[in-house]
Amino acid sequence: MSEDPMLPEPVAQALCAYRASLAEHGMSWGEPLVPYVRLMSLSRFVSGEEFFRAAFARVRARLPGVPPAEHGTRMLDLDFDEVLRDALGGDIPDGLAVLRLTPAGPELTGGPVPVLDDRPVPLALLLDNATAHHSEVRAGGGTVRLRPGGARLLDVDTATEVAVDGTPLCLGALTRTEPRVTLRLRAGFPCRWSVWSDDGQGWYPHGAPPRRDFHGIPYFHGDDLLVEVPARPLTVRVTRGMEYGVAETTVTPVPHDRGETGGTTPAGEATGPARVPGGTPAGDGEILVELTPERLYDAAEAGWYGADLHVHLNFAGDVVATPAMAAAMQHGEDLHVLNLLASNIAGDRVFDREALEHWSGEDLPWSDATHVARMGFEYRNDLLGHLHAFGSSAPPSHYHSGFGETPDWPPSTAVCEELRRHGAVVGYAHAFKTPIETPEQIIGDGSRQCTARMAVVDAALGLVDGMEVLHYGSAVGSSTVYQRLLGGGNRLAAVAGTDSMLSFTRQRMEMVSSPLGWERTYARVHGPLTAAAYAEAVRRGRTFATTGPFLRLTVDGAEPGDTIEPRPGDRLRVTVHAVGPEVERLVVRTADGVLAEGPPGELTAEFVVRGPTYVVAVADGGPHPRSLFTGVYAHTSPVYVDVGRRRVARPEDVRWCLDWMDRLEKLVRDQARLPALSQLDDHLSYIDEARRVYLSRLPH
Repeated sequence: MSEDPMLPEPVAQALCAYRASLAEHGMSWGEPLVPYVRLMSLSRFVSGEEFFRAAFARVRARLPGVPPAEHGTRMLDLDFDEVLRDALGGDIPDGLAVLRLTPAGPELTGGPVPVLDDRPVPLALLLDNATAHHSEVRAGGGTVRLRPGGARLLDVDTATEVAVDGTPLCLGALTRTEPRVTLRLRAGFPCRWSVWSDDGQGWYPHGAPPRRDFHGIPYFHGDDLLVEVPARPLTVRVTRGMEYGVAETTVTPVPHDRGETGGTTPAGEATGPARVPGGTPAGDGEILVELTPERLYDAAEAGWYGADLHVHLNFAGDVVATPAMAAAMQHGEDLHVLNLLASNIAGDRVFDREALEHWSGEDLPWSDATHVARMGFEYRNDLLGHLHAFGSSAPPSHYHSGFGETPDWPPSTAVCEELRRHGAVVGYAHAFKTPIETPEQIIGDGSRQCTARMAVVDAALGLVDGMEVLHYGSAVGSSTVYQRLLGGGNRLAAVAGTDSMLSFTRQRMEMVSSPLGWERTYARVHGPLTAAAYAEAVRRGRTFATTGPFLRLTVDGAEPGDTIEPRPGDRLRVTVHAVGPEVERLVVRTADGVLAEGPPGELTAEFVVRGPTYVVAVADGGPHPRSLFTGVYAHTSPVYVDVGRRRVARPEDVRWCLDWMDRLEKLVRDQARLPALSQLDDHLSYIDEARRVYLSRLPH
């Protein structure tokens, strides 16, 4: 039996099974090959925009008479590896090599990658047959037969034996051995470190996964770490999540004649052992680099604690992630609250279920006074939406529905009811991935989009606590729907969830390989930080969601989650304050739209109460190095303004929600897999109950 508190026997056995799945099946881990799973391996090297542009071009060329509305469906018949080849357009990203078969013979391009010893280097090899005949490529123990114009992506390493039509080929030419030196990295507390050489190659401590974030920057976590690096110019960077800035230096080490480390002056003259620009001698041939990131704000000092409510430990991918990895990342990012979600992907297997069942209702072993980690889960139905749950006292009865041939049952509403009985805080995950203006856009063509189509029901029935206005998709689209739900009389917290997946080291189509906590739900907690206290703060709406800015809102002294009850004609003063160098604009919104906007820093406004409303604040900006999102965004939960014991129920927003409900009902009747009439009745009864709630909010 395992003695490691982070690896109880059921968890250790599950991780062992995942390693076997990775070894046998590659990055899919044997999951059903739905399009999302098929894209996992390719997503390391191209963005979604690049891939789909190449895919649709291939559909148009192959099927010129097919209308654009069918391109998405016809794309699924394409060979995705060939689309990757087209999307690259001759570029060779880091971590990829291309073996092109030409009439003149095979051409191997990529690298050379600097290495420090003779250990094999993992890499992806893209085979591209540019000849007019079929070719066979043997790689390791397998053989790939490529048709003319065909392509295939393989995960190999530089020691893999490769032969093209029987002719051996050496992948060792893709590497170049260089002298090595050792850096010791020290900040005084756990941080996120990045080390890269002038060619963009990342360098990591022994055993650390080669992770890269949304910007392509390599990273790892810890303190007082040893990193073997080549004797060439290096950049060393350190930060610690969104409450800190970045400290950076350059180091130019050179090897000593006896194999110890030495250094260079800026002019390149050799100096004594372990003396380099940006580093100091550390003994035993090590170069000490001491860097400390500057703190921009201390949210906990004011009672605000940041959480990532949507993180996956294992979700297929190129590495098997352990609890120790999550612990190092949480402390290195100074993330106060972490919610690790057990979930399925495309079939029945629920990843990290054993961890959830073992630790259900308990803090994970690395939790302390300012860092709380829990196992949660994600209820997934791709037709109607995904839910994340935090703080549940027990595992759920159902983890998913609608996958394979299984029915789209039970309704998410029933799942929410069960979660409430278990004390969980529930939020709709990755709500909307594109801008949304109309209910028609929410339903779209009825395809399974993983968007929050059922939120309109569960919000009206008071069974869901929040909605991810920040995730990897559209902050604008999700916020627009969130504000419509608020205006329709619902009370929901603005929350964030990154959907980071620790089992992926790099991804360009989404942001899942960025460190956890790159978006956070800050909640105002009264008293010590505990899972229960944090859950209660979210349940009461004392939150804001952010990519980095610290955003404060007060309405006559009231904060998000509070309800004030002025009289008609009263004048209310609104103050918004934002901390963060990336903010470009502040906005105050009520149920009627934009009340005020202005430059970063502080914004004040006043309005005269005419009827029930709400007040929220938004901070935004363009792309910024501090933001691991496409832009900068923060959104508060509302301060509710009730008048005459009436909450806001703006008729236009209520009717918007009713229109959404009507379209949702048609979607369920037409598209949901519900073989039993009772299952359809379950859905329709919840929809009817929510419809009556909205109708009761309209003026009579």
